[in-house]
Amino acid sequence: MKKKYRIKKNEEFQKVFQKGHSFANRQFVIYVLDQPELQHFRVGFSVGKKIGNAVTRNRVKRLARQVMFEIAPYLKQDKDYIVIARKPAAEMEYEEVKKSLQHVFKRAKLYQHRLNSSRTEEKNSQ
Repeated sequence: MKKKYRIKKNEEFQKVFQKGHSFANRQFVIYVLDQPELQHFRVGFSVGKKIGNAVTRNRVKRLARQVMFEIAPYLKQDKDYIVIARKPAAEMEYEEVKKSLQHVFKRAKLYQHRLNSSRTEEKNSQ
């Protein structure tokens, strides 16, 4: 992801935690904060040491980043998102991570377009 799409500074994380709203399932927690002055969303990832060693934590972040990259066109753009991984995320494969994150975003009503429309277009083109 490009730099302008990332949240890296502690102050930015704290602002989203304190002023934002959270949504969760068993594997992930998402904090969301409206940023009407932004043209695009920004995202930060947090994977605590309870999840596992550095290799495991980086793997979880890599998978979550890839999912965010894929679903980015469907998300509401004027927001800051923080994705926090919970312990079960450490044993998940890519498809499970994708399904779980999509579930949390659907629960939070953060999609601006229907997610299934791209799947329907792919089926029709084949």
